[in-house]
Amino acid sequence: MIEFRFAYPHVFLLLLPAALFLFQQWRGRWQSAPVVMRYSDTRLLSGLPVGLRVQLRRLPDVLRLLVWLLLVAALARPQAGNAREVLRGAGIDMAFALDISASMGTQDFAPFSRLDAAKMMLDNFITQREFDRIGLIVFAEEAFYQAPPTLDYAILRRLLAEVQLAEAIGNSGKTAIGVGIAAAANMLRQSQATSKAVILLTDGTNNTGSVDPLSAAQAASAFDIRIYTIGMGNPAAGEIDEVMLQSVAAVSNGRYFNALQLPDLEAIFAEIDRLERSEVERQLNVRWQEQAYLWLIVALILLLLERFLRLTLFQTIP
Repeated sequence: MIEFRFAYPHVFLLLLPAALFLFQQWRGRWQSAPVVMRYSDTRLLSGLPVGLRVQLRRLPDVLRLLVWLLLVAALARPQAGNAREVLRGAGIDMAFALDISASMGTQDFAPFSRLDAAKMMLDNFITQREFDRIGLIVFAEEAFYQAPPTLDYAILRRLLAEVQLAEAIGNSGKTAIGVGIAAAANMLRQSQATSKAVILLTDGTNNTGSVDPLSAAQAASAFDIRIYTIGMGNPAAGEIDEVMLQSVAAVSNGRYFNALQLPDLEAIFAEIDRLERSEVERQLNVRWQEQAYLWLIVALILLLLERFLRLTLFQTIP
């Protein structure tokens, strides 16, 4: 990134004489000039054509003014530099584990289905991150890797937008929460990040799969992976195994949240965003290079041109 600055901006106070000169020239237009030559009747000259030399008679004055401006600017030390941003610290590695079982198509997060509401909140969450690598896994009876942990948020959001219910991709509509947790933990298992987290969104109970959710959570905890579990739906209706989701979060030092409506989901992601913040410090280094010589070269050229014009084409009498 190219930066530009004047090291001594206070030098521009020297432009005040130039402003006074302009004011004097402007005021002089309304005052009578001293008589140089007398004519018996100046009306004899009124019909004469005005040549280009007369029209440009102020050009030497304009050039002299520009020279003054350039000299003052050069004295203010114009500098250009390449800015380099150094990041100190480390981001967080995350994995989204998104339930795509048949029940996630329920339209009770008005005006969205549970899946669409979850996708929208995940998308908003991604746009608020800067230095965190985020991966995506979807699961129903089986788990599918959609994106490995990445900083390319544009591609991640595009893949998230393409997520469909399991039945639309020919998969069973059952829910294997343990498989989803295991897949997300396996994605982060070899991560070197100091902080790792899984965000699990589901609306059901673990009714299939060979991996027990609590066992998968214990394995994730062994790799210092926190799990935030989000139950979408009403626990009182028996749709969500809330005790299991609470246990999964507790074992991994995470937290459990319940979302009944879209505002609940928004508040949950805001809370997770607050809890999982990157400890990254930005430091901007700029290497400045002097640019005054360019301004001085232009000023010299204009000064020579001004002197040439004033002594030749625009020479005045006396």
